[in-house]
Amino acid sequence: MKTDRLPFWVLDMLVAGSLLSRLPLPHLREGAYERAARAVWAYSVTGAVLGLIAGGVGFALMGLGLPAGLAAGGLLAVLMLSTGGMHEDGLADTADGFWGGFDPTRRLVIMKDSHLGTYGLLALIVVTGLRWIAYASFLPLGVLPIVAVAVLSRSVMPCLMVALPHARDTGLSHSVGRPSEVSTIIGLGLALALAGASLGGIAILCLLVALLTAAAMGLLARAKIGGQTGDVLGAVQQLSELAVLMVLVAVLT
Repeated sequence: MKTDRLPFWVLDMLVAGSLLSRLPLPHLREGAYERAARAVWAYSVTGAVLGLIAGGVGFALMGLGLPAGLAAGGLLAVLMLSTGGMHEDGLADTADGFWGGFDPTRRLVIMKDSHLGTYGLLALIVVTGLRWIAYASFLPLGVLPIVAVAVLSRSVMPCLMVALPHARDTGLSHSVGRPSEVSTIIGLGLALALAGASLGGIAILCLLVALLTAAAMGLLARAKIGGQTGDVLGAVQQLSELAVLMVLVAVLT
C-alpha cells in the first residue's frame, strides 16, 4: 500500500499503530514519523484494534468450551504478542529503576538495563496476575468492555508526555516528541466516545480512574527521575488498564 497520498488522519493512525503495536501495517513513507507527536490522538484507535483482536480471541476460546480463566489467558497472550510486550517491559523497567536506584541518574541507568530485577519481576507477576483474574471475571460479558479498557488505558499516555519533560535525551518517547494539548484532548475525547459506546455512562468513571492513575504515576516519575520516559509510559498503560479493569469488575460483575 502506498502511503504518500493518504489523508493525514489515516497516516496518523498508521503511525500510532506502528509505535504501539507489532501489527502488520503498511510501510510508511519517509518522513511519516515527523507526525508522531501529532498522532497521539490515534492511540485510542490503536487500543480499539488491539482490544477487538484480543477480546475476539478470548471470546472465541470461550465459545470452544474453555473456561473463562483459560480464555482470559489466551486474551492476555494475544495482547502481549500484538504489542511485543512493550508495555509489560516498561512496567518491569520502571519498577526496577524507581526502587532499585538511589538517585535519578542511577535509576535511569537501571531502567535502560535489559536485565530483569526483583522489583520488575514482582511487578509483572502482580499486575499480570490481577489483569488475568479481572479479564476472566467479565470476559463472559462480551468483547466490547475489553475494547473500552484497551482504548482508555492508551488514551492517558499522552497526558504524561504533555505534562512532564523527557527524563533522558534518547529513547522512544524522546523521538516521538512532545504532543500538543489539542491532540491529547482529542484523543481523550475519542477514547471517551469509544468507551461510552461500549460501557455507557460508566465510561466517564473509568476515564477518571485512568487519569488519576496516570497522574499518580506522573508525580512518582517526577520525584524519582525528574520526568517521563517510554518505560514510564508503558507502566502508565499497564497500571491504568488494571485500574479500569478493577472498576469494571466492581460494577459489571
